[in-house]
Amino acid sequence: MAEPRPSRIVPVILAVLVVVVAGVGVGLLYEYDHPKPASSVPTVVQGDNVTVNYIGFFASGPQSGRVFDTSIYSVATNNVSYPKSLEFAFRGNKSAYAPLAVYVGPAGSYPIGNLTFGTVIPGFWQGLLGLPANHTAWITVPPSLGYGPVISNCSVAQPLTFSVPVLVALTPAGFATEYPGKSSAPGTEFADPDFGWTDLVLASNSTAVLVENLPTVGWSVPTSSWPVVVTSVNATTITLRNELVPQDAGLVLGTAVGTTVCGSHRFIVTGVNVANGTFTELYDYTTSSGSTVNAEIQGQTLKFEVTVVRFY
Repeated sequence: MAEPRPSRIVPVILAVLVVVVAGVGVGLLYEYDHPKPASSVPTVVQGDNVTVNYIGFFASGPQSGRVFDTSIYSVATNNVSYPKSLEFAFRGNKSAYAPLAVYVGPAGSYPIGNLTFGTVIPGFWQGLLGLPANHTAWITVPPSLGYGPVISNCSVAQPLTFSVPVLVALTPAGFATEYPGKSSAPGTEFADPDFGWTDLVLASNSTAVLVENLPTVGWSVPTSSWPVVVTSVNATTITLRNELVPQDAGLVLGTAVGTTVCGSHRFIVTGVNVANGTFTELYDYTTSSGSTVNAEIQGQTLKFEVTVVRFY
């Protein structure tokens, strides 16, 4: 009887297992030495369209630290943690506040859905470069990359002390323009539209109306943004003084009456020179694209807290 031959099945199986195990070991070693690259996170590059939440602060000037604009309703309504600048414009309701749609580049306006991604100041879009979504960063924008220097032709020097006549002679048409809705009948009294004191119609006919201004010394003009006081009155002249001091520079907002500069009635008092007896008004102005540049922002360094919300 022949002896049974030893089986070769077991050694073959063992050899296969050794190869498989060795292969797994090599694979694990390769994975350890060469990890898979992490998935890349998109960051802002020029040409992108993104939405951005922002808070704009002054970083220079007498209003440094104040908020001049924001896209965030809770910031707009919180004046304790976020004190506002003189020309800060509250938009009225929560629906008016939303992330700003920004085209990241020097020029462009691209509609996507119900949004238009427009051009912003260079320092703002340049500061977004390299930011990922949902990351908050600070951007500092000098005037050269923001709203530029002070516009010289929007700046006007005014006297601290000035005078107006006691008697004013007008044509009937001029009277109707100067005192709208008022009767020109002799003896009529009404509040002066510019200074608030009493005016009296002394005489009138078909060609002229004579009006007398009737202030008293010490009268303070109620329509002014700062104290304007009558300092003297004589038979012909009323003298008034703007009660401004150098410390008011950059902290007083005014509205011009009956005149415009750079197309605007609104200005900031940017300087008070007591020695020269003058103060300086800097007016808002409108750009060629139709946007308004507030007086307070001209020539100032700005600081923005920004968060990229979404890429489009």
